[in-house]
Parts: sequence; C-alpha cells; structure tokens
Amino acid sequence: MPVLLADPPIAAVPVADAGEPLVPVPADTAALDGPRPLVRSGVAARLAVAQLLLPPGRRLRVVEGHRRPEDQLAIWRRYAADVARDHPLADAAEQRRLTSRFVSPLEVAPHVAGAAVDVVLVDRLGREVDLGTPVDATPEQSGGACFTDAVVPRAAQEERRLLIAAMTGAGFVNYPTEWWHWSHGDRYWAWSLHAPAALYGPVDVPALVAR
Repeated sequence: MPVLLADPPIAAVPVADAGEPLVPVPADTAALDGPRPLVRSGVAARLAVAQLLLPPGRRLRVVEGHRRPEDQLAIWRRYAADVARDHPLADAAEQRRLTSRFVSPLEVAPHVAGAAVDVVLVDRLGREVDLGTPVDATPEQSGGACFTDAVVPRAAQEERRLLIAAMTGAGFVNYPTEWWHWSHGDRYWAWSLHAPAALYGPVDVPALVAR
C-alpha cells in the first residue's frame, strides 16, 4: 500500500504557509449551477493550466475544493465507523490508516488547506465521462477500483491517462487511493516532491477568502 495521509512522514512535513487567499476555481472548471468551489489562488492558477493541457473534447470539472474543518471531521468519523465495521480484526492504528485511504485526518487534510480538488472529466456537452468509478466511491464500494492505478475498463483507463497527464503537467500530485483527488502545496504534495515544506496549512472560511 502507498504512503497514506495518516502515516507519520506526512505529519512530519513542516508548513510555511504562503498566505494565499481562497478564491473560486476558474469558471470553466465549475458546474453551471451553484457556487464555485474555493481553493488557494495558486491552485486556481494551476487548474487553468490543466484545463489547457486537455485534448479537444475533454474539460475539467471541479467537484469539490476547500472543505471546512467541521465537514472534514464529520466525513472522517462517518467513514471510520464503516471501516471499524468492515475490518473488525484491525487494531486502532490500522483502522486509522485504512480510514485515511479515503479521507484525511483533520490535522493534515489537503482540502482543509484549500490545496486539494476532486475533479472529473466532462465531454463537449458537459456530460461526465466514465473514469471507472463514481467520485467518492470507497475502496470497499469499488472493490479497489478507486485506486488510480487499478485495473478498470480500457476506455476508463484512457480517460484516467488524460486526467493524469493534465493534472501532473500543471503541478498537481495525485493521492493514489483516489483517482479524482489532486493537490498542490499541501503536506502530501511536499512529501511526494521532496519539497522542504508545505505551502498551505489549514484555513477556515472566511479567513482567507479573496474579496
């Protein structure tokens, strides 16, 4: 199993917060209805680059960006209860690690830092394309197909290849247990790229929302 967000190397990464504001994601990466997700300004700029790196007929759609701490904690607790039920023989430490395959501990959560996005690809008509599983399919629900390098049907594998090329080309890193989760500037990004520190730490709305 890859290094997970609950593993000690991630928590050990220091944070030197750049103080960038939370801003809406680029309009062409958001759904037409509802408010645009918020991310750090540097993340928004990289989403615009990723959009340009996709081939004709494919566009990014950001499903989620910044997440409030209380929402992150609620998701953690809910899934932790599922893990405890589904893996009763695992001890507390292993259950915590298994939970972090799908949701980050609050203290290192990329979404809470405004550093992460959950993204899908859509076609010319704005219809979501098949990338092998729905967004937010847990490892248990998907039989492990949510892992980025999982064996999925060929067409879905090709869509994942397009997404990976665009997002990595724009400076994001993927969380390998979730094909849809990409981040820049958080602790996982810093650890993955051997950066000396993360650029973004936890932030709550409206503390850093650009006006």
